[in-house]
Amino acid sequence: MSLDELAAALPPDTVLTDAALLASYRQDWARDPDAGTPLAVVRANTTADVQAVLRWATAHRVPVVPRGAGSSLSGGSTAVDGGITLSTERMRRVTIDPVTRVAVAQPGAFNAEVKAAAAEHGLWYPPDPSSFEICSIGGNAATNAGGLCCVKYGVTTDYVLGMEVVLADGTAVRLGGPRLKDVAGLSLTKLFVGSEGTLGVITELTLRLLPAPPAACTLVATFPSVEAAAMAVVAITAGLRPSMLELMDNGSINAVEDFVKMGLDRDAGALLLARSDAPGGAAAAEIEQIRAACEAHNAAEVFTTSDADEGEAFAAARRAAFPAMERLGSLLLEDVGVPVPSLPTLVHGIRAIAAERDTHIVVVAHAGDGNTHPIIAYPAGDPAAEARARLAFGEVMDLALSLGGTITGEHGVGRLKAPWLGTQLGPEVMALTRRIKDALDPDGILNPGVVLPARHTSSP
Repeated sequence: MSLDELAAALPPDTVLTDAALLASYRQDWARDPDAGTPLAVVRANTTADVQAVLRWATAHRVPVVPRGAGSSLSGGSTAVDGGITLSTERMRRVTIDPVTRVAVAQPGAFNAEVKAAAAEHGLWYPPDPSSFEICSIGGNAATNAGGLCCVKYGVTTDYVLGMEVVLADGTAVRLGGPRLKDVAGLSLTKLFVGSEGTLGVITELTLRLLPAPPAACTLVATFPSVEAAAMAVVAITAGLRPSMLELMDNGSINAVEDFVKMGLDRDAGALLLARSDAPGGAAAAEIEQIRAACEAHNAAEVFTTSDADEGEAFAAARRAAFPAMERLGSLLLEDVGVPVPSLPTLVHGIRAIAAERDTHIVVVAHAGDGNTHPIIAYPAGDPAAEARARLAFGEVMDLALSLGGTITGEHGVGRLKAPWLGTQLGPEVMALTRRIKDALDPDGILNPGVVLPARHTSSP
């Protein structure tokens, strides 16, 4: 096995072997301490480059870890020893067809770049992870990412009309296309969305765009407890579909206030951020209904605004939760989800787990769809604290499952949550998943250890 053979099949400066560069590609934002060291990093420029890598990797049975911006929160792009980290960061082209209202984007383009390109034509790409400014659109598709406005507008899969994907043996296939209705054949496009790089490497996406929404009205309400705020969410979603409904508990409020210093109420038990982009006067009417629900559940203060900049400042504070918490130590990031009526029970149970394990857990949530982000912080270099944190990590997932929920709403299973997937899906579905994986990647070279346990790969 020779890297020279791989380098010869690719443009100059595509294959990187410098030790310092390899080290910088070992981990993603999940900071998995068990990350390996890749044999090389390949920064692909084209679909042909990706094909060349996978043909070489299949011939030599070398594992390949696809990587976009490295912003995965579940270890989905963590390097493996002796493998190739296949980066799409150079593949950044975005084109807009305003007539058919689609974007065609290479996988390395940032979510924010797709949004900006669409906005130049008065169009909008809705999925908006909190990290939208730094996460790649290919990574969004690989994990079926969500975001703040998904309570009304849906997640990434709802906007992927087609893709080009390279299979493990180097075969490139085109699935779907710029058609709003297309039921020819199996729904293979949907199969690859959310597959976390285990079935193929996405090299191009065709994305549905919407007309830009009307100006939004925003509401911010504070509550004496996180349970009261969660009860308000249940009441709101029973009759309304706001374009945003986010929750922050006291711990996240204080962490964000330390970080951005915008005058958030440090004494509040929780904060709800709601937004309506209904047309005309309907937005104000919807906001008033949300206000009534909040007040009925003991909101201490309710503030509303139709000023776009003011409303966006609160959304920016919510988006700042992860970087704010990074200042407190090492993190374990969850994204468990439950049916909305179970949200009060979930947040109460998370508080109980934090107390039982003597572990700092704060909660932010896409509350309107029941998707919570318990963020576990512990002092770096403290093995006992880390052990307690990891126990709490698993117990939060167990709690969500006991409530009919899921171990991941939008971050993906990655490596960090793979041990719990079988509990959620059951042996029959896990076996079916393995059959699909084996059919498309018989040598098990694509992102081994993500979603499913890795199978041994070695050079012949």
